[in-house]
Amino acid sequence: MKKILSGCAVMMAATSFFSLNAAEPVNPDSTGFKFTDVKVVKTTPVKDQNKSGTCWCFAGTSLMEDEILRNTGKEIDLSEMFTVRHCYSDKADRYVRMGGETNFAAGGSIIDVPYVWKKYGVVPEEAYTGLQYGEDKHVHGELDRVLKGYVDAVKNKPNKRISTAWKKGFDGVLDAYLGELPRTFVYEGKTYTPQSFAKSLGLDMDDYVAVTSFTHHPYYEPFVLEVADNWLWAPYQNVKLDELKAIVDNAIDNGYSVEWAADVSEGGFKWNKGYAVMPKKKDSQDMEGTELSRWVKLSDKDREAEQYDLKGPVEEIEVTPELRQEMFDRQETTDDHGMVIVGKAVDQEGNRYYKVKNSWDTNQLYDGFFYVSEPYFLAKTLSILVNRNAIPGDIAKKLSKK
Repeated sequence: MKKILSGCAVMMAATSFFSLNAAEPVNPDSTGFKFTDVKVVKTTPVKDQNKSGTCWCFAGTSLMEDEILRNTGKEIDLSEMFTVRHCYSDKADRYVRMGGETNFAAGGSIIDVPYVWKKYGVVPEEAYTGLQYGEDKHVHGELDRVLKGYVDAVKNKPNKRISTAWKKGFDGVLDAYLGELPRTFVYEGKTYTPQSFAKSLGLDMDDYVAVTSFTHHPYYEPFVLEVADNWLWAPYQNVKLDELKAIVDNAIDNGYSVEWAADVSEGGFKWNKGYAVMPKKKDSQDMEGTELSRWVKLSDKDREAEQYDLKGPVEEIEVTPELRQEMFDRQETTDDHGMVIVGKAVDQEGNRYYKVKNSWDTNQLYDGFFYVSEPYFLAKTLSILVNRNAIPGDIAKKLSKK
């Protein structure tokens, strides 16, 4: 996902996992919204990516932690930076081979955690924190600039050809900042390699399916989603918009969380207030009298500010496949942020929402969670990653086996 809010950033975590079928109203504070959880799956504690563009990894790792929790009842804290480090290294190799004609940045996609898990394995957080550079939390601004400058120098070939030492030097930078990768480690009294630890957790990465919904490719055929952070050029299954929603609903109803990649640059995305909505635009044709007189005198900036100055639930836009596609084609919908959908909820007027776990610490209204309206989800979802067993059977039968 692209860098936004200082690289999808903010702070640190600690909350116990939520029980299934919670149904307690959530205090709305002063927002005007009152949410009631209808269904919430078990999920591990909220974490903090802090000032790093690694939301994709925190979301993907959270999904796998939730899968382990669902299967075994055991809560495990897995290392995000083990995955991040491998992706930095592999992205650098591809970037140099492509002469810089591909993406090299901190962001990633929903495919990256399964990719690293299958190729390199996984380790617990205690075996690899990635904090070897004098910080208590992840702060990647310097690291990202150093790495980008390094690969740009290499791909420019100042020696007319690429040296045999560049990759060792690049990995040396990663070792200095994030730490050397463990070949073996001890966890709960047993010695593992990253690969053997991954195997011990009982998850098959082939069980996880990347799904999207756009009209510029045929439905039920995989295609490479055209966003920069899909650096692996990975294929995504393409379903109809109502089916994308049906997959998420079925997953939550059956105890599965869902990794969610979405645009979070909309004015109605107010994570600090605990909600994300897509208000229907105000139109002077719907006004009269003093309201109309005041509206026509407002600047465009003031009108936009008023559009999103919400005091509670509002009428939202109707999202069609055509509108969704137009937003993507015009790059009004962009690949911003990775999160995890962990539940369903309603507001005081009966409007439906998804409960989302973020990776921006717990120091917000809902302790690191927020609520996304169905219109926002339908309009601004880039993709989801979900266990194939959570996909409704009639939809699963339509998906390509390629």
